[in-house]
Amino acid sequence: MNKVKELPGEAVAAAKQSPSLGNSLRGYVERLRGGDMGALPAVLGLIVLCSAFAAARPAFVTSINFANLFTQGAAVTLIAMGLVFVLLLGEIDLSAGFASGVCAAVLAVALSEMGLPWYVAVAGAILTGVVIGVVLGTLVAKVGIPSFVVTLAAFLAFQGLVLVLVDEGTNISIRDPVIVAVANKNLPPWLGWAMYAGCVAVFAAVQLLRARNRSRRGLAAEPLSLIGARVGTLALIAGLAVYVLNLERSRNPALVSLTGVPIVVPVILALLVLWTLVLRRTAFGRHIYAVGGNTEAARRAGIAVDRIKISAFVICSCMAAVGGVVAASRASSVDPNTGGSSVLLYAVGAAVIGGTSLFGGKGRVLDAVLGGAVVAVIENGMGLMGYGASVKYLVTGSVLLLAAGVDALARKRAAAAGLR
Repeated sequence: MNKVKELPGEAVAAAKQSPSLGNSLRGYVERLRGGDMGALPAVLGLIVLCSAFAAARPAFVTSINFANLFTQGAAVTLIAMGLVFVLLLGEIDLSAGFASGVCAAVLAVALSEMGLPWYVAVAGAILTGVVIGVVLGTLVAKVGIPSFVVTLAAFLAFQGLVLVLVDEGTNISIRDPVIVAVANKNLPPWLGWAMYAGCVAVFAAVQLLRARNRSRRGLAAEPLSLIGARVGTLALIAGLAVYVLNLERSRNPALVSLTGVPIVVPVILALLVLWTLVLRRTAFGRHIYAVGGNTEAARRAGIAVDRIKISAFVICSCMAAVGGVVAASRASSVDPNTGGSSVLLYAVGAAVIGGTSLFGGKGRVLDAVLGGAVVAVIENGMGLMGYGASVKYLVTGSVLLLAAGVDALARKRAAAAGLR
């Protein structure tokens, strides 16, 4: 009798540890109904936009344009990665664009005027970003000035600082081959395939280890069929991307060959992995979400809220510095417009379009990459269709408004369902 009574409990425990693919899909649908949209809107937006532009302009799907998408959106995507940390706290950094310009100007001065090695110049640019982040974060966390006001003031001040660094409007050329290569050169085709194989293998290993660890702790683990589908999808998409990027893109291969994955791609991937691990696998990351979800509750739980806020602004400014280095590399120069114009708007838009909430407590670094891809596709596709800046701004603004509206509605549905 005891054995008969125990069998149902064992079956339930086994079901919890190894849910079926159908149960996982039903759980995902329930999360969607509850308002947890995740990256779905950004992914659907990418599919629709790419399909529309490919139908309107076949040149959109050529290998050379595909490679251009990565280099065009790299700087904005990197800046957006840093903004995710600030947005998770429910704060904002309006100075990130011109902060990247200041750091790029420091890089250019160190390289071209002071003759320093590239690694010293890059370190100087990153250190400048750290200082900027500490100052902004301290004013917000310790002094209590709203982040909107602090970073708006910095937005104005950094424009003047860029002018000072470039001698009131001088264009400073960058000729260092290492820096120029970051956004203008490509990996050898074999290295692109090696990177592809390594990324897929690591992703599969991480998925399997996470499922095994959850099973060992008696928690519900994802079924192997779902893990296999996820790994297979990544392998297919990434494999197609590497194949296309390894095609010859030069119009005159005898003169110059253009093949391989752009160098900026592994840079973005490495930073994506780094910051994803920080947010998902460290106490600091959990504290970021806690402070963004409820600052007072986090403070009462013993979290050093001020330190978390300052750290988030430091990360944001450091990523702005990295974005500035990539922007300077792509242009092979720095001028007063570096980091200006629409850079900040596109970076904030990328984070929000990708799924990061403006209200804090919800978002991932991956959101910045997905949103950056959406912004790059809009800008690139509109350019191929011959539309001017006015139409690009209108479309990008509409997409951003739509993303913010989806976020607001999702939060209302989540609150109604008792999930928040």
